[in-house]
Amino acid sequence: MITRTKYNPKEIEKKWQTQWEARGLYHAPDDSPEPRFYNLVMLPYPSGDLHIGHWYNYTGTDAYGRFMRMQGYNVMQPMGFDAFGLPAENAAISRGIQARTWTLSNIDNMRRQLRKMGAQWDWEREVVSCLPDYYKWTQWLFLQIYKHGLAYRTKAPANWCPSCNTTLANEQVLADGTCERCGTVVIRKEIDQWLFRITKYAEELLDFSQISWPEKTVTMQRNWIGRSEGAEIRFSADFDGQHEEIPVFTTRPDTIYGVTFFVLAPEHPWVEKITTPEHKAEVDAYVDAARHMSEIERMSAEKEKTGVFTGGYVTNPVNGEQVPVWIADYVLMGYGAGAIMGVPAHDQRDFEFARKFGIPIREVIRPEGEDASDPGTWAEAKHDLGVMVNSGPFDGTPTAEAIDTVTRYLEEQGIGKFTVSYRLRDWLISRQRYWGAPIPIVYCPADGIVPVPEDQLPVLLPENVQFKPTGESPLRYEPEFVNTTCPVCGGPAMRETDTLDTFMCSSWYFLRYADPHNAEQAWSEAAMERWLPVDQYIGGAEHAVMHLLYARFFIKALRDMGHLHFDEPFTRLYHQGTVLGPDGQKMSKSRGNVVAPDDVVEKYGADTVRAYLMFMGPFDAGGSFIAENLEGVWRFLNRFWSLVNDAWVENSPAANTSSESQAIERLRHKTIKRVTGEYSSFRFNTALAALMECNNVLIKQQHEPVARSVAFRDTLESMMQLLAPLAPHISEELWHITGHGSTIHRSAWPIYDEAMTRDETFTLVVQVNGKVRERIEVSSDISEGEARQVALANTRVASFIGENTVQKVIYVPGKLVNIVVRN
Repeated sequence: MITRTKYNPKEIEKKWQTQWEARGLYHAPDDSPEPRFYNLVMLPYPSGDLHIGHWYNYTGTDAYGRFMRMQGYNVMQPMGFDAFGLPAENAAISRGIQARTWTLSNIDNMRRQLRKMGAQWDWEREVVSCLPDYYKWTQWLFLQIYKHGLAYRTKAPANWCPSCNTTLANEQVLADGTCERCGTVVIRKEIDQWLFRITKYAEELLDFSQISWPEKTVTMQRNWIGRSEGAEIRFSADFDGQHEEIPVFTTRPDTIYGVTFFVLAPEHPWVEKITTPEHKAEVDAYVDAARHMSEIERMSAEKEKTGVFTGGYVTNPVNGEQVPVWIADYVLMGYGAGAIMGVPAHDQRDFEFARKFGIPIREVIRPEGEDASDPGTWAEAKHDLGVMVNSGPFDGTPTAEAIDTVTRYLEEQGIGKFTVSYRLRDWLISRQRYWGAPIPIVYCPADGIVPVPEDQLPVLLPENVQFKPTGESPLRYEPEFVNTTCPVCGGPAMRETDTLDTFMCSSWYFLRYADPHNAEQAWSEAAMERWLPVDQYIGGAEHAVMHLLYARFFIKALRDMGHLHFDEPFTRLYHQGTVLGPDGQKMSKSRGNVVAPDDVVEKYGADTVRAYLMFMGPFDAGGSFIAENLEGVWRFLNRFWSLVNDAWVENSPAANTSSESQAIERLRHKTIKRVTGEYSSFRFNTALAALMECNNVLIKQQHEPVARSVAFRDTLESMMQLLAPLAPHISEELWHITGHGSTIHRSAWPIYDEAMTRDETFTLVVQVNGKVRERIEVSSDISEGEARQVALANTRVASFIGENTVQKVIYVPGKLVNIVVRN
């Protein structure tokens, strides 16, 4: 028996958050005998405040983790901060404070907000990527990758502001192609940068057989990697008496005889050599214009094709024809070899280019049964398969076998070979920024590029730096940082002033969570064996081809180095939906539709906000956050609170074997089964709907004798447990005030009896010629013959049959009988 109280979320939420943390309830011990479950949400960037989208993502993650904990798992659910990055640097410049100060202040605030959620974060495992005890190991990982030949330095294009004399991130280039700081037109400039050979793992990265990921994400990664089979064909040209070859990849080597022009990327090193004097001025101007365009602009399908003839020619290796060489901005150095062969008869882009510039079009593939025609009269390129024509010794070869036939010929003649090409390019990890992990490399006049010895890590990032108005990285102006000694010869050397891409920090953080306080290693073998790979990973689909791909590369590379024993980082992946503003638009400060969680939590409490977020739609779909709609969930929690209070105000429940009591018991088992299935599939909205339905049934009977039955109380206790993952505070409080000494969050998940989930009776719908004429309550185990007999014997049904002849009787088990009659 208890004293009736009023639901006060402010009081109980603070109380339980304090107790849970003091008891270390959510720390996942390494020595637990329970089976482990690694439940991970993508770590946040510390921008300053949690927004309602964070709450949405984290509530779903937490609900699933709590569900698994109550299923008997030792759940590790850590939290950390991806704390390096450009926003902190910009904030430091605009506010006149240090990036570290701004970042750590934001982290403090976000920790406070994260704690108010009541989530089961394992704070003992927290990592912060901008602190030396973390980025020491980020640098160590760079060294491992470098030592194994997967890191290299070369010239690579970057956004460059000539006025600020610095590189710019894509976010710092405005839509009109100008620098956000000074308005100068940004150009593409090649500078020395560091890259990782992710392309070495392109083929293995296409294998998703060991993981269960959304098909859309798998498809996006496959497309990003972009595997194509074809042939590499070597065209050639002579420069100052030197014979040079240039490889071109094509998926259609059977069209080689249809090449009527050749296109180089404006940045291609051959451009300067092959351009004749009379075309130099025009070519130089075009090259300069291309440098001022982004890759997105250059590759746009809507953009009109442009190009310039260089005056030079290359030789087609199969027929010796001299093919004119053009440059065009739609060809990029980052794809293929920066050169393509133009086959306008059978490629639409080439067709449009040839038409614009008056380049000949030659048909070399003709559809079966089609007569020859003048390509000059064609409206578009012909992509249909058929037979080879105008192709020398290959005329008449069906295209079904032509690709293999021509490829073998190229190999026999030594002018080409079968090749698998990938769209994927090596990962550029250099950033000309201050706020990032320093790259552990020094440059020595005598010994060249020298890696920093592991025992000298971390290379500390200076904390008090002076930012330039131009945005240049202040590291290059920090003599104490830049000037060092060579680890090899001991002579003067200079440190690398580029910092590491922040994607590198987030490509391994999930490993550090398993062993966060290890000062001797990035992780121990035992920790990896115990916790990895991640069982369930949850985060936004926007990371499908960057973070998720890089993390997969890291694991495979580290496995091959002998540092790991598994092949994939994340066994299961789930993408949550997007929370929109009340107006149905994406939340943004400019639209004025951003909802601050602190305000609604202050009014309703964390449990109401959590439950509403999970109730407003499917977790993978999201929906509009409308604060007024919180009232519905708030009323549900209050009614449930009152229902439990009223049930326990009475004395001990009495045994009750009435049909009403049995119906309540069946309701309990049905609800357990339904909610368990919904949680297992991240269908939190329908799980909560089932609990609301159960609550409504109990409310209707709370003043009946059955409300004093064991079944009634058992159902309420099961509801507390089923609600606990979504609303942990109210569930914990009710669990304790109803006499339980231990926490609800370590109680065993309720189980159901399958037999008890089936009703003893059901309503049999009776139709005559497809129209509903009667509903009859029948036993659940009724046979087909019995169902037919009951339906035909019913007086009301008989009145609709009348003198008509029954042709047939259709029975749908557990649902209906349809009697088909005719006059």
